[in-house]
Formats: sequence, structure tokens, C-alpha cells
Amino acid sequence: MAEIPEHLRKRAEEARRKAEANKAPDSGGAAPPAGGGGDAAPSEAESRIPASLLERSKAARARAEGGPGASAGGQATGTATAVATAAPAAAGTAAPPLAAGPGGHTQRLLTVVKSGSIQDIKATPQDKVHVWPHLLAVEFVAALSCTAFLLVFSIFVNAPLLQLANFNQTPNPSKAPWYFLGLQELLTMFHPMVAGVTIPGLGLVALIFAPYTDRNPSHKPEDRKFAISLFTLFLMFWAVLVMIGSFFRGPGFNFVFPWNDGIFFEL
Repeated sequence: MAEIPEHLRKRAEEARRKAEANKAPDSGGAAPPAGGGGDAAPSEAESRIPASLLERSKAARARAEGGPGASAGGQATGTATAVATAAPAAAGTAAPPLAAGPGGHTQRLLTVVKSGSIQDIKATPQDKVHVWPHLLAVEFVAALSCTAFLLVFSIFVNAPLLQLANFNQTPNPSKAPWYFLGLQELLTMFHPMVAGVTIPGLGLVALIFAPYTDRNPSHKPEDRKFAISLFTLFLMFWAVLVMIGSFFRGPGFNFVFPWNDGIFFEL
């Protein structure tokens, strides 16, 4: 067991003297002298230090002062005498006094935790950025650019509008705009509930679940075969329907060959 530091033992003796000085006025007795040279060693309850540790400390100091051949009588020297002789030697080597806690107890520092071991340091770079301002600023500039282009384009190019519609004469064939001709072509093949609700609804649900079914983070086309195949299938399906409705449908929305009967389609 390690030797008790000198400053701890001196602090225990001072606390004992103060306690006896406070008890003396109450009992009517005289306070003990400040030197305390003839006092006996403090008990374990008074000094809060075990007696075995005090005896070990006295023996260690006696060996340090008298050498290996020190007699047993030197080990039995009084507490006050040992303090008086060992104080100059221990003054240069004793550690600075620690902060005292409640009741005069002192605490020891067991270990030191390095700050770097409790910090979560991410050394790998992240490919994520904040929505504002990185994303919204770019989208705002893109929206302004598109608006300016449409404004300038509409000033110099007139829209291909036809004459006023005659509600007494319906044109034959009556076709929807080109971007709705695929849906109109489906109406010639299926029931309106299937062509107008079921098939478009399944397509929208498939598009909603597409990011969850294909979670490949790569941006290379050769690594995104499933996503590219799915988009190509959807694009070709709709493009074929639009082309049939635009060039292969004539009067009565019947199937015709454009190289024989002409093209019944206007933008």
C-alpha cells in the first residue's frame, strides 16, 4: 500500500486540533497548545486515516532519516517530532494540496480521459448539401431563365392558333392535343374505366415505388440497368400510342395509312 502523503496527514492533525479547540470552551477545559509536541498520535476516528497507514508512514520516514540500520526506537518517535523533522524534506517533493470535499475528505484523480476519444469525428467526406441555399437558389435561377425565354419567344413567334370554333360543325376526326393522344388511343382499345383510371393509376403507382425498388446510388448508366430499362419501356409504350393516334387515325378515328389517305393531324 502506498505511503500517505505528508500534506494529508498534516491536514488530519489540524482538523483534530480544531475539533478539540471547539469542544474545550463547551466543557470548560483549556485548549491544547498549538505546537502539540507532546500529544499522542491521533486515533483512527479522529484523523479519518486508518492507524495502520499512519504507522506505515512513520516507519517509512524513520527509515528515510536513519538509513537501513535505524533502530526500533526511532520508529516509535512521537507524531509531533516526526512531523517537525520530516517537514523540510517533504516540502520540496510533496504534491500540492488537493481540494477538500465535505467533512474534510479529499479526492484523488484516478485517470485522465482524452478529449479525442469521446468525440465523434467523421473523417470521410459527405456528398450531401443543404437545401437552402444550394438547391433552392439553383431552382430559382432556372425558373427565372425559363420564364425569360418563354417571354422573349412569345414576343417574336405567334402561337399556331386556328380560326374560331364552330359549335354547329364538329371537326372529323376530333383529336386531343398530342400529349393526350396516347390516352385517347387507349380509349379505342379498352373500357373507359380501364383506359382512363386503371392503367394510368398503375403507371403512377409504379413511378411512386420506383425509387424504393431501385436503390442503386451509382450515377453510371452501366450500373443502372433496371432503372434505364423501366424508363425506356414506359417511354416507348407511350410514344407508340401517341404516334398511332397522330398519324394512323383518320375520319371517325379509324385506322388509316398516312401514305395512302394523308395525315389528319394538326398542332
